[in-house]
Amino acid sequence: MKPLDVDQATLARRDEIVAALRKIVPGEGVVDAKISRRAYESDALTAYRALPMVVVLPESVAQVRAVLAYCHENNVKVVARGAGTSLSGGALPLEDGVLLSMMKFNKIKEIDFENRIVVTEPGVTNLAITRAVEAQGFYYAPDPSSQIACSIGGNVAENSGGVHCLKYGLTTNNVLGVEIVLMTGEVIRLGGRHLDQDGYDLLGLVTGSEGMLGVVTEVTVRILRAPETARALMIAFDSSESAGACVADVIAAGIIPGGMEMMDRLAIEAAEDFVHVGYPRDAEALLIVELDGPSVEVDHLVGRVEAIALKRGATQCRISNSDAERLAFWAGRKAAFPAVGRLSPDYFCMDGTIPRKELPRVLAGMRQLSEKHGLRVANVFHAGDGNLHPLILYDANKPGELALAEEFGADILRLCVEVGGVLTGEHGVGIEKRDLMPEMFSDIDLSHQIRVKCAFDAKHLLNPGKVFPVLHRCAELGRMHVHGGRLAFPEIPRF
Repeated sequence: MKPLDVDQATLARRDEIVAALRKIVPGEGVVDAKISRRAYESDALTAYRALPMVVVLPESVAQVRAVLAYCHENNVKVVARGAGTSLSGGALPLEDGVLLSMMKFNKIKEIDFENRIVVTEPGVTNLAITRAVEAQGFYYAPDPSSQIACSIGGNVAENSGGVHCLKYGLTTNNVLGVEIVLMTGEVIRLGGRHLDQDGYDLLGLVTGSEGMLGVVTEVTVRILRAPETARALMIAFDSSESAGACVADVIAAGIIPGGMEMMDRLAIEAAEDFVHVGYPRDAEALLIVELDGPSVEVDHLVGRVEAIALKRGATQCRISNSDAERLAFWAGRKAAFPAVGRLSPDYFCMDGTIPRKELPRVLAGMRQLSEKHGLRVANVFHAGDGNLHPLILYDANKPGELALAEEFGADILRLCVEVGGVLTGEHGVGIEKRDLMPEMFSDIDLSHQIRVKCAFDAKHLLNPGKVFPVLHRCAELGRMHVHGGRLAFPEIPRF
């Protein structure tokens, strides 16, 4: 990380800033005590921590507007936070900034079954949307593994996906509109209840912007009818390369499963020890493939996928005969991340995306990198769309292992880019991949991306230090121009 001393001038005004914020958000809405601020010092990338200068928990859009307007006028940095499940350090606070928690925005405002939409506040959890509509036969499609805890506002910030994103898309494919508050305190609405909008796709720009353009205060999402039926196959292989080739063959055959996930031997054993659902311990790789839709179609596709798998050398193929059995197949995959936590004191959950046809090559490359760095890696990922989630196992108590794990992760992401992939599929860049951005983008590319940031936040007060390895200040407020005056970024304390 590039060093930057904390802005001591801002810290010197801390009492003044806290007093001003208490006038905007009275009562318990401002968290000032050091011990209470500790709860916000990290997100799910726990290797990096920073104690926020102050935490604010607004309850209304008016309060959000007033907080941001005050911080803009007084040049105070702001980091917005949802449930804190970000795996890339996207919600990491700043020691000289305000941490704006949006978790009191926790109400579903409207459910419209006729138009198949839900209007929700950003602090509502992902799974709560499905729970609110499932009695009427609907659901919300994006389903990240953390869906029981992650907030819909955080999903918008990181463009989250999940096991069903192959067929039903990421967050960006399921969000119809947002209300956001800009750093100046202005409120804008992008999109709405309609399928598409005229003009520039600013909604698409905001989705996945990692909290750098504005603070989301309302989200309109599409809900879908639950499929008539769904069946899953649990397919074992004696090599990861064979499983990867099977994935490519299924998609090449024109079959788009509802979900298509893969685990390697280390992840299989951890998941089976954790949930005891009957995963084959002797398999080197396991595919879970779900087909959904009309019963006749599903039965036909199940047979086709089974034939493709056997042709690719599958050693075992189990097909669910009940919904309970299907959910049992998924139970291990859904619990894979916490299950792997039983194997090592610490692990990095990486996130990169590659072309499906490169799965065998990249999996082989990761084995070589594992030997090179002397660390184990468990693979759990969305095989259908090539979104990898390698889990690098290490022990932070051993000197040098954290740095070694970081370099291992960087090498994996470089490999993803080398084969035509990208640095992230759904976790975002945050601080984890920030310094790897030049591996994928030229200086010209990055400068144009920063110009967009300048248009929304000319002072660079929203979530600074994330995404861009080197940031240039805008020449003047409101102008789309980048020039010198580089900002260094903070040295984040690592644990």
